[in-house]
Amino acid sequence: MNAASVPDGRTVVRALVALKLRLLRNGLRRSPGRTAVYLIGGVVGLAFAGGVAFALAMLNGRYAGSANAGVVLLGVLTLGWAALPLFLFSSDESSDPTRLTMLPLRPGPLLRGSLLAALIGPGPLISLVLVTGAALSGAEGGASAAAAVVGVPLAVLCLVTLSRAVAAGNARMLSSRRGKDFAIFGGLAFALLVQAANVGSQSIFGRRGGPIDLSPLKPIASVLRWIPPISAADATHTAGQGRYALALLQLAAAGALLVLLLRWWRSSLQELMVTADSSTLEVARGVQASRGWRFLPHGRAGAVMQRHLRYAWREPRAKAALFTSIGMTLVICVLSVVQGWSSVYLLAMTGTFLGLQMLNLFGMDGSAFWMVAATLRTPADARDELRGRAYAVLSYAVPVAAVLGLVLAAVTGDWAGLPSALGLALAMLGCGVALGSVFSVLAPYTMPADSNPMRNAAPGQGGLILLNQFGSMFGVALLALPVGGYLLWALTSDGPTWPVLLVGPLYGGLIAVLGIRLAAARLLERTPEILAKAIER
Repeated sequence: MNAASVPDGRTVVRALVALKLRLLRNGLRRSPGRTAVYLIGGVVGLAFAGGVAFALAMLNGRYAGSANAGVVLLGVLTLGWAALPLFLFSSDESSDPTRLTMLPLRPGPLLRGSLLAALIGPGPLISLVLVTGAALSGAEGGASAAAAVVGVPLAVLCLVTLSRAVAAGNARMLSSRRGKDFAIFGGLAFALLVQAANVGSQSIFGRRGGPIDLSPLKPIASVLRWIPPISAADATHTAGQGRYALALLQLAAAGALLVLLLRWWRSSLQELMVTADSSTLEVARGVQASRGWRFLPHGRAGAVMQRHLRYAWREPRAKAALFTSIGMTLVICVLSVVQGWSSVYLLAMTGTFLGLQMLNLFGMDGSAFWMVAATLRTPADARDELRGRAYAVLSYAVPVAAVLGLVLAAVTGDWAGLPSALGLALAMLGCGVALGSVFSVLAPYTMPADSNPMRNAAPGQGGLILLNQFGSMFGVALLALPVGGYLLWALTSDGPTWPVLLVGPLYGGLIAVLGIRLAAARLLERTPEILAKAIER
């Protein structure tokens, strides 16, 4: 390819910026609902950021150490921008540089165009508002205003560049199945961090409107304020105190970080443009059957169980659903322990959430379901298909419930309540398996064609999703009412609770068997409709 065929730098920059604007416009034109959600989300995000910035500005002059609150906020914001590509990369196609590797682009213009395009959108605007509020929390006098004029845009530029440099440096890994695994665990870690921030904010601002105490932030802020890009915004506070040399040093540190990030980003783009993906160079290997599956049942049920467990570990959306269920339970349990209302009977949530892993069993198969449908010839085949998938869910749900029960009993000290709590959890697990089987046959819905773990359904199926999710949760509560009702009576009247450990698993198993039989009886006649839903995209 000669040099004449390579577009000039200005054309590339304009094209990339126009491409980002076109992607935003076309994304909003898909449906009025999508446009409304995007606009409402943007307005709410800006309103929230504006409220936080206003609160930080109001702290200035009223509370000692107000600048420390701004510094800690900037630390959280920096961590968020750095970690954002690790668990949201696959949902933002504009941040994937591998889509441009086949084009005749030089790294320099590609870098400049990508940077300008990255500054377009609600994310940088919200960050600009938050950084401005953090800078105002420590501002004092004209020197602070002069430092803010340089420091605030520099900090925002560093944040955006940091995010895109991380994305480019890990582009091929993040586009792979392992990268989607990072997305799942990153989402769970984000949920845990949100709860930790909630608990921390209560300790600072008081649980019931008590006085604000910013002193716990001082040791953290004393370290963070010298780390770029946080140092760029904190330079307003330093300049306001008359320490101009240190303020210049903070700005220089942020500028040096920006240069290093740009060099890293450029080198990553250069490598992506000229280096072949290692996955295309691997020689195809024969698939050898693993010997670790010998414990599974024989026949079709065992084969289905193995396939479903492989899906749960290898398919990003299946793994996301599984670990989200476990993560939600853990978050609620941790929050209950911290806030003082924990109980061993929270274990029942595990049975409910993990039992709902049986929902939309065939939608996860996608177009591969036609191979399953071709082998469903008799009622026994249908029962074995559902039984194998139920065995797979039970193989990880029961151990998780047992381990979490031991942890809750140890934390709360209620070892006497552990047997009945475990029995109730297993009863609800069986009810969830039964309802999941029935809803998978009677109300299937289409999964999206991509493997983005953050999307669990194709557009236009809100009614079916609500029916599956909320219908199953209420249904589990109703089906498990006999076991739960007896346990409630035993707890309120000092009756024996130990029978729940025996009755709960038996009752849950009976309901699961009945649900699977009912679903199997309809599976054969509804196979064409389920196949149409599975392959619809």
